[in-house]
Amino acid sequence: MSVSLVSNAYLDDASSKIRSKPVPWEGYQRAGLVTPEDLALIKRIDRQSKAKTESLLLSDGQTYALLYLRLLKKLQGLDTMQYILVLIADALADHDERIPLFSRTSGSDPELPYSPLTRALDMQDEFMQLKSAQILTVLLCAEPRPLGPSQLHHFLGTLATMVQSHSPNKHDVGVQCLEALLARPECRQAVWAIPGIIAGLVEILKHKQGPQMCYQVAFCFWLLTFEQNIAEEINKKFDIIPLLTNVAQNAVKEKVIRVIVATFRNLVSKAPSANLPAMLVAQLLPYAKNLCGRKWTDDDIVEDVQYLRDELAANFQSLTTYDEYTSELASGHLSWSPVHESDDFWKENATKLNEKDYGQLKTLLQLLGESQDPLVLAVAVHDIGQYVKHYERGKKIINDLGAKRRVMELMSHSDSDVRYRALVSVQQLVSQPWITA
Repeated sequence: MSVSLVSNAYLDDASSKIRSKPVPWEGYQRAGLVTPEDLALIKRIDRQSKAKTESLLLSDGQTYALLYLRLLKKLQGLDTMQYILVLIADALADHDERIPLFSRTSGSDPELPYSPLTRALDMQDEFMQLKSAQILTVLLCAEPRPLGPSQLHHFLGTLATMVQSHSPNKHDVGVQCLEALLARPECRQAVWAIPGIIAGLVEILKHKQGPQMCYQVAFCFWLLTFEQNIAEEINKKFDIIPLLTNVAQNAVKEKVIRVIVATFRNLVSKAPSANLPAMLVAQLLPYAKNLCGRKWTDDDIVEDVQYLRDELAANFQSLTTYDEYTSELASGHLSWSPVHESDDFWKENATKLNEKDYGQLKTLLQLLGESQDPLVLAVAVHDIGQYVKHYERGKKIINDLGAKRRVMELMSHSDSDVRYRALVSVQQLVSQPWITA
């Protein structure tokens, strides 16, 4: 693993410009910020050819690793700090064996190697932030022992702001850093504890990205879903199943589909009851059947697609129409599936909404109160009318739960179908007998 793992055209271009700028090292020595010994070491390597630099790092790598980090900790000038970060990244690029040279500097100063890099991360300069993130990712990923919260928390907080920013460069570098870090189980739990990161990744995917970014974000989700607790909760909290299904259906690159199918496999194998209903509502079964008929260059995807199809098919066979309805409710994605407009369904199942202290009815009312989607609102308000029509005490229950006002509000909604469905439901609420017993 090397710095090239996090590659970004802006960083490459800016680094090239920074390498060619002179740094006033003698001025730093005159000001007492750099010792004569430090200056002599810098002069040997400053703006030298790659061959000369490599030769010096081969013979004196530990000396230079410590020098770079000490200078980064001590000096304040932005241009100089940028230059030192470029020197560190250049030393590490394609040279994994040099990572321990930087890690071992903690023996000389316990604040090294991380404290100066974290300070650089906090600067309001985009290059400093992204370059230090690039270097920190390499050092953290190479740590032989599990990383503790103190090492991760600050960096992950910065990555959260990066993936939520409007800067394409911050998205790019932030996602690549996460891809690398999430290979470590302790990092998955630490990332999960910062909701802003997952929310940021979801938003990136929603804004029609190119295939490489779609792949990288989906890869992050794949790594996260190896953790049992995350597999159980991620769709409930972030609604990723319909989103990933949509991305896969629109993907032209096989690798994007492969990593999303592998993510679905994790979700099904680790937390079937939490995820299968939402997958069926997202129409993943017909999509999985379609994928099984395609030709693939990768054997892994064939196995994963067949597993997904078989698990979904088995679950689909055992679903009653009421299970379908509750799956749809649980997903929050109501649509005009046949059950909603079937009188037989409502005659048979209206009272089931009352079970477990009106659990399903309360879920329906929550969608009615919170959804911004006109389709969801139209179906939900229609279902309230059906419930009242087919359950004699429904009118009182809806009133007691405070939902009557919301149904009436929807009669003036901007969407014509929502207005119409709300009107029909209000008629049910007004016309049905009021039974209090």
